[in-house]
Amino acid sequence: MPAIALTIAGSDPSGGAGIQADLKTFHQFGVYGEAVVTLITVQNTQGVSRVQTLPPDLVIQQIDAVISDIRPGAAKTGALGSVEIVEAVAGLAKSFRFPLVVDPVMVSKHGVPLISPEAQQALKQKLLPHAFLVTPNTPEAEALTGMAVRSMEEMQAAGERLVELGAKAALIKGGHREGEPIDVLVTAGDAVIYPGRRINTPHTHGTGCTYSAAIAANLALAFDLNQSVQHAKDFIQLAIEKAPALGRGQGPVNHFVEVIAD
Repeated sequence: MPAIALTIAGSDPSGGAGIQADLKTFHQFGVYGEAVVTLITVQNTQGVSRVQTLPPDLVIQQIDAVISDIRPGAAKTGALGSVEIVEAVAGLAKSFRFPLVVDPVMVSKHGVPLISPEAQQALKQKLLPHAFLVTPNTPEAEALTGMAVRSMEEMQAAGERLVELGAKAALIKGGHREGEPIDVLVTAGDAVIYPGRRINTPHTHGTGCTYSAAIAANLALAFDLNQSVQHAKDFIQLAIEKAPALGRGQGPVNHFVEVIAD
């Protein structure tokens, strides 16, 4: 039986982010993908013109349907949109018997909010305690912790704070900082640095979704956390380097790049 991973996230009709990017990433790692839709966007590489959240009971029913029939080996969340959806997912996550990767998506690549301020607080207070891993970029880490997150030391401190809030581990992504895109993985009493190479390209749409989906895929494949992050980091690095330059704005990364795994 193939490894199975579930994404609980928003829809991007242009295919670069959200559940579309997640499913492409799962497939590239040889993992069978399931998808629960939380919200629908109207967007392309040039911008987002509409965001419509789904009723929370519909999100719950989708999750119940797939988990009761084809149980995943790992799951991830992306854009959740409303406080009601965050609380619904958190309520179900209490009984998950598989690792949950929480990608705290807050704004689109074009700066459009994908979660309400109230939902941010609900994510912090109710969903983080059920996260096997949370994967914020530095602005998201600042929003969740209330701390400045600019230096490597501050990235580690923010990760430690997120672990104190209940997440088993926190991956603070450094792509929004100056210099090389170095990430820091923090667990209780430990921190691991994952170096990266800065690529001069506008085509980074969906990087966070793809990165967290790659981690979830590797967890479903039974790799440990450090291996899963390293494999995902290698994948997203190559996917950015070989971005196909689609669209007239900030195009997607390349989900067809080779998977490098131990």
